[in-house]
Amino acid sequence: MSHATPTQTPMNSDIVWQDPQRAAQFEAWLVNAACVHQLHAASVRLASADASFRRYFRIASAHGSRIIMDAPPERENCQPFVKVAQLMQAAGLYAPEVLAWDEAQGFMLLTDLGGQTMMQVVQRDDPQANLPLYQQAVDALVTWQLASKPDVLPPYDHALLRRELELFPEWYLGRHRGVVVDEVMRGTLDAVFEQIIATNLAQPSVYVHRDFMPRNLMAPTTPGGALGVLDFQDAVYGPVTYDIASLMRDAFLSWDEDFCLDITIRYWDQARKAGLPVGDDFGEFYRGVEWMGLQRHLKVAGIFARLTLRDGKPHYLADTPRFIQYIRATCARYRELKPLLRLVDQVEGIVASDVFVIGR
Repeated sequence: MSHATPTQTPMNSDIVWQDPQRAAQFEAWLVNAACVHQLHAASVRLASADASFRRYFRIASAHGSRIIMDAPPERENCQPFVKVAQLMQAAGLYAPEVLAWDEAQGFMLLTDLGGQTMMQVVQRDDPQANLPLYQQAVDALVTWQLASKPDVLPPYDHALLRRELELFPEWYLGRHRGVVVDEVMRGTLDAVFEQIIATNLAQPSVYVHRDFMPRNLMAPTTPGGALGVLDFQDAVYGPVTYDIASLMRDAFLSWDEDFCLDITIRYWDQARKAGLPVGDDFGEFYRGVEWMGLQRHLKVAGIFARLTLRDGKPHYLADTPRFIQYIRATCARYRELKPLLRLVDQVEGIVASDVFVIGR
């Protein structure tokens, strides 16, 4: 059996292609796009890659910097990206504009929102110094949710929530931890999962970015500029609690509870005044945020295990202890989640004699 030797883009030796045929496709596409959009082809360079099969290149043009998305069509469907980008722009958000799209080959030319993510500019040791950035994130989130309409984006329904939760026993417990999910454990998971789903589906529905966190928000490029919003192609219509839970219970960044409460209260107050369906009782709303965050962290723990074991991206699994901490903290607050807390502690080998459970 022969194996393809990785090739490099002649215009930039830093861009490596595992498939010579795709490298040739890119070269041909770039020659044409350079003519149409006044791109400086020799300036193309790798900008970033994400957890999917997409890659992003940055390229100079006569009109400023541009971004090229490389999304192999057999692995990535770009139609949702294009649709949601248009929705976000119509809502007034600072999202990339699609300048050109070769759907058949999976190459896309986009406007460039800047070179630094919010994650890269936050001051981890001084939460209060980040208030302006987080306020901008809250502003963007409220703007996005106010544009919500039913039957535009896919529903975040019972089936999807359940599929996501199942990533935890399949990939985290079974394949990563080597746990045999027996009948008793399966029964515990089923009962808790149904409680989590029911609690989350009881929330009113709005547009949900589904990965609204500092790694997917671009820092303003000018004083007073807006945060840019990226990685929105999985957007759905679902619980109003999801995106604020994603923002404050970050997959890659942890804040103390006081700061999380502060920003969540600011969001809730602003959303309520704007007429969004967040209710008049912050305590009830915060409970919903915690249960939504629990669903997300169970899902992400499974996804990060899958990225390591199936996709060869082991660096994601390094953040798993953060998810386990989030999961345990939420389960410790609510009596009905105590069976899941015991299950997780058993798997992680944690002896938790000091867990204080608040019944709500």
